Amino acid sequence: MASERSMTSLPGNGEGETVGHALMTIGDLSRRSGMSVRKIRRYTDFGLIYSRGRSPANYRLYDESAFWCIETIRTLRRLGLTVEEIRSLAEQYLNRPQEPIGPYLDDLLSQVRGRLDQRINTLQRARSELDAFRRRHELAGRGDLAASDPTRT
Repeated sequence: MASERSMTSLPGNGEGETVGHALMTIGDLSRRSGMSVRKIRRYTDFGLIYSRGRSPANYRLYDESAFWCIETIRTLRRLGLTVEEIRSLAEQYLNRPQEPIGPYLDDLLSQVRGRLDQRINTLQRARSELDAFRRRHELAGRGDLAASDPTRT
């Protein structure tokens, strides 16, 4: 995960020069990765996907390292991190390369787990309410919701 400004440390000048890898346009990256052009553009603008700069025709250019970024984003999103949390993680990763990223990521994952626990509790309460409603109205048998309607006697 990186922004164009952080790419200055990578080999190549970002203007078509390659170091053992062909550059690809955003459309090529989209087709090969299965991620939409819109998402790639958004994540690149957020500094989450390595970009090699732009072509003379002003197309965004990417090398193979962009696939690592995309897979990392997909994994973190699947685990429940928000895009904002991933941006924060990327900022930490890029701006403090001498510090291990593991403890920071672990803290974010703990926050995700807390959110999951809250959602699970909410879903368990909803399931209990649903079961109680079904029992109260005897819907599985011959019961009917209309039987509890005060306007129907």
